[in-house]
This record gives sequence, C-alpha cells and structure tokens, in this order.
Amino acid sequence: MILGRKCSLSTEQQSVSRITTLLAAYRAPSAARVSQKEPQDRHISAYRSWKLSTAAMLHDDVATSEMSELSAEDEAELQSLLRQLLRSLNDRISGAPSTECAEEILLHLEETDKNFHNYEFVKYLRQYVESSLGTVVEEETKNLSRGDGQHAIGSGHDTLIHGVTRRTRESAEYQQMMQTLKNSMIMVVESLINKFEEDQLKKEEMHREKQHSQSNSQYDNCSDSDSSFNQSYAFIRQDQLQALAEKLDSSRPKEVRWAALQALCGAPPSDVLSCESWSSLRRNLCAALSEPDHDLSDNVLQFFAKSFSSSPLNVTREIYTSLAKSVESTFLSHKLSFPTGSAAIDINRPEISRPLKQIRLMNDFQKEVTTFWIRHPEKYMEDVIESTFSLLSFHHEHGSALEPIHFLALLDIKATWFKKWMHGFYSRTVVLRLLERKYKSLTVAALQQCIHYSESCEHFTNETTDVQSAEQQNTGSIQRSVYTGKELEYAFFVHSLCVLGKLLTYTNGRKLFPIKVRNHKDPVSLTDLVVTLINIMYQHPAPLHIDASHMDSLSPSSLVMEVLWMLCERTECAAECLHHTAVIETLLAPVIALLHGQQTKLKCPAVTLTLIADVLARIANSDRGLALFLYEKNLVMAHSERTSAAHVIVQFTLKLLDKDLSSLSDSDVSHTLCGAFIFVCRQIYNTYQFLVRKGSNPGTWNKCWNIHSEPTEHVSRCEKFGYGVMVTQVAATAPGVAALHSSGFVRALVLELWSALECSSEDVRVVRPKPTPMDPIDRSCHKCFLSLVNLLSSHSVWELLGRQPLANKSQYSLREMPTSIPLHFTPQDLIDRLIAVDADVKIRSLFHYEQSHTFGLRLLSVLCCNLDSFLLLESQYNICSMLLRSQRENVSEQGYSMNSSIHQSIHQYMAVSVQLVLFISYLHREFIIDSLSVERNHVLVRVSSVGGPSERRLPPRALQEGEDPYPWPMFSCYPLPPCYTLDPSKIHHNSPDPEFSTFLASCKDTKNEESWMEICRRHYCRALATKSNVLTGKSKTLGAGATMDSPTTNVLQSF
Repeated sequence: MILGRKCSLSTEQQSVSRITTLLAAYRAPSAARVSQKEPQDRHISAYRSWKLSTAAMLHDDVATSEMSELSAEDEAELQSLLRQLLRSLNDRISGAPSTECAEEILLHLEETDKNFHNYEFVKYLRQYVESSLGTVVEEETKNLSRGDGQHAIGSGHDTLIHGVTRRTRESAEYQQMMQTLKNSMIMVVESLINKFEEDQLKKEEMHREKQHSQSNSQYDNCSDSDSSFNQSYAFIRQDQLQALAEKLDSSRPKEVRWAALQALCGAPPSDVLSCESWSSLRRNLCAALSEPDHDLSDNVLQFFAKSFSSSPLNVTREIYTSLAKSVESTFLSHKLSFPTGSAAIDINRPEISRPLKQIRLMNDFQKEVTTFWIRHPEKYMEDVIESTFSLLSFHHEHGSALEPIHFLALLDIKATWFKKWMHGFYSRTVVLRLLERKYKSLTVAALQQCIHYSESCEHFTNETTDVQSAEQQNTGSIQRSVYTGKELEYAFFVHSLCVLGKLLTYTNGRKLFPIKVRNHKDPVSLTDLVVTLINIMYQHPAPLHIDASHMDSLSPSSLVMEVLWMLCERTECAAECLHHTAVIETLLAPVIALLHGQQTKLKCPAVTLTLIADVLARIANSDRGLALFLYEKNLVMAHSERTSAAHVIVQFTLKLLDKDLSSLSDSDVSHTLCGAFIFVCRQIYNTYQFLVRKGSNPGTWNKCWNIHSEPTEHVSRCEKFGYGVMVTQVAATAPGVAALHSSGFVRALVLELWSALECSSEDVRVVRPKPTPMDPIDRSCHKCFLSLVNLLSSHSVWELLGRQPLANKSQYSLREMPTSIPLHFTPQDLIDRLIAVDADVKIRSLFHYEQSHTFGLRLLSVLCCNLDSFLLLESQYNICSMLLRSQRENVSEQGYSMNSSIHQSIHQYMAVSVQLVLFISYLHREFIIDSLSVERNHVLVRVSSVGGPSERRLPPRALQEGEDPYPWPMFSCYPLPPCYTLDPSKIHHNSPDPEFSTFLASCKDTKNEESWMEICRRHYCRALATKSNVLTGKSKTLGAGATMDSPTTNVLQSF
C-alpha cells in the first residue's frame, strides 16, 4: 500500500496533463463549429478525426481528477473503487520482483492492460476531470479558434490542442485542482494503509493461535502460506534477511532451519538475492540441498524454482551455477554404482531422487533460458553453459558408476536442451567454442557411447528390444520408477545420438572431427560415424507393420533416419558426411549381397531395404550425389568387376519387379519396397545423363510401360512428378523415342487424346452431357496437349513422322478412331485427322470439327517453333500450301465477283509486277472470319517470318470488341502482307558485345574445335545473361520459312 501511495503521488502531474490534453481535443470540434460555421457534414468529419487523434494521444492515463471538496460519501466511494482496482491488479503487483518493478507496472498500466478504461476507478476520475476543467477548456478553445479558424480542421488541429492544454495548465482552476487532488489521494491511500495494517494484525494473531508457537513471531511481514508458488507476499527487511541467513546455518536445529526456509520462500526472490548476506545464504542453501531430510532440500528447491521463474538472468545464473556445483559435489562424495546384469535402480530411493530432482530443475531452466538470455551480456550465458558442461563432463576414473549425464538422459532423452542451445547463433557460438577448447570430452563420450552401442548390438539384440519397449512405456501414460542398466545405457545412447546429430548440422560442429576414442587406433571421422549409424539401422529396423510416418521416435532406426534425413537436406552436410564411397558401399552392401544370391545379416530385410532406398533417393536428389551414383565405379560386383551405384540400383530394381531374388521371400517383395527403389531410379533418370546411358533399350521401356499401366502403387508417396517427367526426358533422345513408340506408349497417348476430343463414352454423355467448350482448347484436353508437346521434340518428330505419308482416305466413317490398324499405327494419322483437315470427308467424320481442328492448329503452331520440325512437316506434307488453300476456300461468294475495271487493272499491271497483282487479288477477297480462319492466319504469319516482337507482328488469336473485330488482313497467297513485318531501317540496333564480337572475328582453331565451341558457348551465355538485347537478329520474310520462337512461350499462348 505504501507503493500505491508513492505511485499515486508521483504520476499526478503527468496524468492530469494527459487528461487536460484529452479534454482539449474533445472540446475543439464544438469551438470550430462556432467560429467557422461550415456545413454539418464537414463538422462531422472533423469531429471524427479529432476523436482518432485523441485516441492516439491516450497514454499513461492513470486517471486522477480534481475533487474540490471531497465529502465523506465521495471518499468512501473513491476508497472502494481504488481497493477494487488494486484487487484486480493483485497478481501483477505481487508477482513483481521488486518495489521499482511494481511501480513501473502501475505507471504503464494503460499500455499493458487492455481493460484499463473499463475500471470503475478510471471512469470515476475521468468524470471529475470533465466537471472540473470542462468549462476552462471550452473557453480557451473558443478564444484560440476565434483568432485562427484553420486550426479546426487539418494539420493545425494538433496546434490548437496543445495551445488549449498549455493555457489550461496555467489557469488557477488547474492549480486548485492539483492541490485538492494531492490532499484527497493522500487521505484515501492513508485510510487504505491503516485498514491493511489492521487486517495484517488480525491475520498474525490468528496464525499465532493456530501454531501455538512463537518461532515465527519476528517474521510478521512475511507470507503465512506454506507454498512458494502462486502466492502474495509482503516485502522483507535487510535485518530480517540477515537473521534468516544465521538461522539457516547447518549448526542450527532442524526446526529452526525449516522455519527459516518457510519464511524465505515467502519473501520476494529479488530482495533475497540482492541482500548483503546473500553469499552466506547461498552457502547455507546449497548445504541444505545435501541434507538427508527431504523437507529441507525440497524447500530449497522450491525457493530456487521460484527464483528461476521471477528473476533476471544476472540473478538466476548465480543460483544455477550454485546448483550445478552442489550436484557435482554430491556425485563426487557419494559414488552411485551403475546397475549391471539384472540389477536396477529405483529413482524413489533418497540417494537417487535428490540429485534427480535437482537435475530436473536444472533441465527445466536449460530449456527456458534460451528465450531471454540474449537480452543479457554474453558472460552470463557463458557461465550457465560452462557450469552445465562442467557437471556433465564429470566422470569417475575407477569403476562403473552413475553420472550426471545418465540422469539428464532419463529426464531429457532426446537432448531438447542442447537443440535449443544450438538453435540461435548467439548461444551456438559459445557452445561450440567451449566444446572445442575446454570440454571436448563431452563429444568424445557421446561418440564413444554410439560406437559402443553399435559394437554390442549383436550381443544383446533381444535385450535392446526390451529396452525399446521400456522406453515406449516410459513415454506413455504408465509412470516408471525402476530402470535397468541396459535401459540407462540406451537412454544415454539416444541422448548422445541427438547431440551428435545436432553437431553435424553446423560447420564448426563438424570441425570437431576426427575424434580419438578408446580402443580405436585411428581417429573417428565424419564418414566413420555415418557408417556406424547405418550399421545400427541395419540391426534394429522398425517393425514391418509400422509406417515411416508413425515410426517409434525412440527406435534406433528412426533416430538414425532423422540424422540421415537432416544431413541429406543440407548441401554442405551431405557433401562432407554422405557423398563418400564408404557410405555408398555400406548402403548398397545388402543390395549387392542379394543380387549375388547371398544371405544378409539384416534382421528385417523388407523394412531395412525400404529405409536404404529412402536414403539413396535423398542422396540422388543432389547434383553431387547423382554424379557419385553415375560416374564413380567403386562398387565391386562378380569377378572383381567394378560398377557404378546407379547400375546396381537399376539391376536390383529390375530383379525386384521380376521377383527374381532367391534370398528374399515373396512376402518381403512388397509394393512398398518396389516403389521405394523405383523412386530412386526416377531421381536418377530425371537428368539427361542417365537417359543417354539407359534410355535406348526398348525392352526396358516395355517393362516400364507395363508398370505404368498397373495401379499407381509403384509410385512412391514422396514422388513430386508423374510419369510425364519420364516421358519428357526419354523423348529428348532418338533411341528413347523409338523405345517409347515400340512399347505402345505413343499409341496409348493418342487414344487418350482422341477419346477426350471425339469419342467419350456414350453412357457418360447421356448421364452427364459434355458442356460446350468456351476456350479454344477444352480443359479436359490440356493434359493431352502438354503430353504431346513433351513428346514431339525435334528427335521425336523425325523418329515418328519421318518418311511417313498421310492416309488421305477417300472415306472416313463417323467417329472412326485413328488406329484402324493398331499394330501399324503411326502418329501421322493424328496429323491427317486434326491438322490436315483439307477435305469434306475429313470434316464430316469429326464430331467436334472446330474444337478438334483448333487443337490440331495449336499443336502445329508449337511444332513449327523448331526449325527442324517445320522443315520436315513442310517437305513431307506441304503444310503452308494446305493452310493457304484452306484460307482461299474460306471466302464469301461475292468475293469471287470482280467488276471489269478491276480485271482490266490486273491485266494492265501484270507485266509490271506479279506481286502487286497478287496483293490486289487477296485485297479484294472477303474472307470469312471465324475461329479457324483466325487460327490459320496466326500460324501462317508465324511460319512465314522470322524474328521477335521488335521485328514482326503476330496477329492475335481472338476477336476484338468494337466495329472492326479483326483488323488484321488475311491472305491466301504469298507474299506476306507488309503490316506483319517491321521496317528494318526503323529498328534500333544495339551495338554488339565487343568481347563476343572480337572472339567471333578471330580465326577458328580447327585442331581444337571442342574447346573453341566451349569458349563460344561461355561467351554467348554471358552475353545472354547480361546484354540480351544485343543478340536480337534482323527480320526476314520467307516464302516458306520458320520461326525461332520459344516453344514454351508458344505453349502458354496456346491456352
């Protein structure tokens, strides 16, 4: 309550100033209405803006007001409202570590309490301020507004408010209110203090009567609660703390020490930690931790816990370091034997439970301290980290004994504390520096434990299974209190593995390797550690029925896989730890053994092989890992033959699909295992290097097509792309196209397209009729269109269409499939039915003529973007002549009738210029403008000119709104209309790249043509990336030419 009086008086001037400013802001609109006499709606807008501005200025409104003559009723009401306010803030004030902090809470209450303006005390005081200063503010506002009306609205509004506020503070009414306010608040606060003291005396009397003891009579100002958490407490004096320190001495009786601890737990931790006798207090508290009496040690831990939760780091670090030293001294003075054989430890035993509770408190602090230690000097954080490492590095030289690291592993088995410490750069730097310079033994112990577990796996496989079951029980609802030696060893292994996995994530953590360990001649490198982890995974895979996403988080395989996944995801980690021949050999050793028909030592082959495939796929996902698979021939096969990892993976996958592995039972060869290794193959064949190597075998693709035709169980759930990626990669090579064609994939693709365009199921049409397409290419055909574009590259066009004539039948039946002879079907039938629609029989055979023909023209537009493809189509099928003929036939009847004057003009200029006659000929024709003629016109312009947007104009593929929907001229004969080409003289040509030009002008070295081409390619890529505008060529008009457009751009435009 003394604090309440101090805060009330210290904030009066600031609070009243804020309220005066607030009143000035609210009074300003009315004065503006009197002085300016503006329209009502403008006044409303101004009033709203004033309200917004005052809301923004409302800070630290611990409202006080003038109570000019405070009556007894007003004093009682104000006292009641103030008591209500303090009760609402009881938790926040009592939780403050010091008087200054409590004062800061009250001073900044409005900023931190969202319910500030809802308190009745604040409402009451605001009303008094309004009644006391309202008239003054109104008059001052009128006076200032009358002098300069522009302050009512706009940027001068703040000036008006500050002026009114200044004059109000200088008024006599304001001074009188301030004096009355001080006197009134002093009376109210004094009355509350007296009432509080009376209540305290009554409470102390009741406490003395209840306890029948005078032992606590001198600590009247302390809390009377037995709990050290979630309670209120009063402040304690320095002389009382000195007395408590003396009574906590180990020479005092137990009852006196216990009573002193009770009183200490009720005092503010900040006062205790900042007192002059804290050194002796801390020494006596640490001594009490090792007392055999549980009450004493538990009360000390209670005080430490409350100090951790309510004190800053500069205070709590002393408690933490003292606690760490106390635990270390406990282990030094009392050697706890490590259980061996069937023996076990019971954590309820006093000698075990006491250090376990202390380490538990330290572990809780370790996991929470990372949220706030960045706000303190690095020295504080370093003290906490170093004291932790000093405790964990404690080791008994002689005999097997329990150590602090075993207890910490039981409490935090996955090393959450270490992961949090390594997360931020601020703390990670200190951790790694201390591990490298002073506490390398911690890393050595963790590595030694992992190696020991790997080497002993074969000797106690069954016992480890029991350990895993025990760990599962420990993480469940059943609370255990007895642990065997094997369980402690396994907990230490899990903790060590998590610590090492986090160290491998960072560069400076990997620099700690290689590490010298016991019983090993050579230091253990990063590669050696990874090989050890893989061998652990081989011995203890997850159960077969458990899915990888639900794998037991404490099983050895899941722990190892977490580390390997983390290494694969980071490029530098993978390069230093995984991309080595020894690791690949270890991963593929079971695969090679199965290929040779040998038995493996795997405990569960199907699950282990699936995990191996998972790691291989992640390694192959990087460029360096893929190069290791493809080009490094370090794996020894039969007859000492060396081969690449990719070859081994492919051979094993084929034998899996054929179920030709004698060492594996049929139950082991599951869809999951096949899909996992198929996914590895897909990670490899996603690059062109592999497909030149393996894509030319038709038999291989026949098998792949058979897999594609089956259900998608072969596709791994991690697959990001479908079979279209495989088709695109294979179609990039001529042997790959031939293999796809012979396997039946091309025929199936065309059948799928034809079904989407023309031959949907009759039953589907009756039940759900197909809607009329609104786009040039219906959405149902998008996938087929993209598949054909991916398939028909330059190599594909020649392999599929070279020297293949069109059918051009005299008769086509309705809905006739373009595969009348399935075994001899060729893709030119698709061109015959969808692109070269130049006869009435072809038109009548199409159910959706415009949609299907538009699809063919869009496909033709994309194919013609490649010069080789266009030349092949033009030389074999006369594509341009066919399109011009179709345009010629697509004219109205009156377009063929010319008057005599036009005929005479044509013959007159025949000898002068044949081109001029042809130009006049198509100028006087009236073309029918429809979707097909517009599409043909676009294709004709595209294939008849070369250049980009600065060299030619491509007509749009859609009509425009207005009187002239298609202003672009159509033509049915060459030359191209002039409007589609730009004048070369008007084109701004950039100066060529000097370095590139100099290189091209130099003489070519014919002896070293490959190196010259490589240098040329490098210059070209540089110029393309930095000065792409200087690489634009000149426009040319061709009678039958091709364009060098980007096929990707054209595909996007097709939709």
